Amino acid sequence: MSGKSKDNSIAAHEALMAVTPIDGRYRARTRALARYFSEYALIRYRLRAEIEWYAGLAANPSFDAMPPLAPATAERLRDLYREFPVGDAARVKELEAETNHDVKALEYYLKEKFAAIDPALPVEMIHFACTSEDISNLAWALMHKEFVADELLPALEKIAARIGAMAREHAGAPMLARTHGQEASPTTVGKELAVFAYRLNRQLGHLRRQEYLGKANGAVGNFNAHRAAAPEVDWIEHSRRFVEALGLTWNPLTTQIESHDFLAELYDTVGRVSVILIGFCRDVWGYVSLGYFGQKTVAGEVGSSVMPHKINPIDFENAEGNLGLAIAMFQHLAAKLPISRWQRDLSDSTAMRAIGTAFGHVIVAIASLERGIGKLTLNRERIAADLELDKSWEVLAEGVQTVMRRHGLERPYERLKELTRGRAAGREAIREFIASLELPPAAREELLALEPKTYLGYARELAERFTPEGEK
Repeated sequence: MSGKSKDNSIAAHEALMAVTPIDGRYRARTRALARYFSEYALIRYRLRAEIEWYAGLAANPSFDAMPPLAPATAERLRDLYREFPVGDAARVKELEAETNHDVKALEYYLKEKFAAIDPALPVEMIHFACTSEDISNLAWALMHKEFVADELLPALEKIAARIGAMAREHAGAPMLARTHGQEASPTTVGKELAVFAYRLNRQLGHLRRQEYLGKANGAVGNFNAHRAAAPEVDWIEHSRRFVEALGLTWNPLTTQIESHDFLAELYDTVGRVSVILIGFCRDVWGYVSLGYFGQKTVAGEVGSSVMPHKINPIDFENAEGNLGLAIAMFQHLAAKLPISRWQRDLSDSTAMRAIGTAFGHVIVAIASLERGIGKLTLNRERIAADLELDKSWEVLAEGVQTVMRRHGLERPYERLKELTRGRAAGREAIREFIASLELPPAAREELLALEPKTYLGYARELAERFTPEGEK
């Protein structure tokens, strides 16, 4: 067996033995999340926070306990997190097995590395005045910020753009609307899709504006150890500069933990996006069921183990299921993480281990949506057939009674209700009713010219005007 074949075999075995589908069945879709939410990634982000804190101390002229770092030395230290091998993460885990403390293990690992880079480096300044959460909160904030910017936002923007492109393409395609599952005033396919594109883009705006908070203020947020060790340093200002230099928003008032309100805000936004996408999945599923959308066949794909004719909307069903799981997890995290007993408890720490799983379900859903949208084909003939049905003319009742109101006729709603509610009132019945009305001739002729497929209001204009441009 070749080396590559052996690696593939090991990977397949690991996927089969995975406990969660994120790391098993869906591993091909979620592989990129390992860069952000794996144990390795958490160690690497913590390593980044530790090294930048150390470098920041050395760069502060008011702190005379350590000399400035030579530029070359500073770069070698930063290479520890920029070029962090998995084998070094394993070394950290070995140290953790001895210490039973993940961040303390990282401190000991850094002492080993710093000594190898330059024995003159003051290694006791590693983790100086820090509590573990000073490091961990920055790691979590950085991983969230970079994941959203690099992976989540681009993926969601692509989905929103594809839905928007469909909306513009089908902006003028007439379709019977359905309220309460029954035929209602006509709309266009594009306008109904545009609703989802607009809603998604609004939430994406919230994601782009999301703040990512960080703190570096010691065991209970008061800089107690900092001030005791070096009262000459303005530690409040040092903390602000340090956190902002990482690209985060500084939180000046915390307990031992950063309060996680920004994480709750982020999860609530992603949850709303997920709710919107579930609505899209269910609507498209329904349109496929009606035959309004067909689906392109995929060679070799089977729709049913017993019914050969079936092409099921499985991608939208898969997306719906995964989005539901993500929502449930995000709701729990958003409600749990901002609550800590007094100045600290560890219930947030264990819950945050599941963040990658929550985002993983979103990524799986997005991949399913990409696949599903790519299969859709609009069946204009099937949609037109519903508009041409004799019973579909009942949907003109809304417009007729509104025109009657406009021209002062008595009991317009009630008269149309008597004609149409619970009774078959087809094309001829509607036209005869219109012809009998005492309306100005021009108004009567305009009503007589109406058909379900032309009674569209501004549906096309709405889809074209309010759907942002994007790729197809």
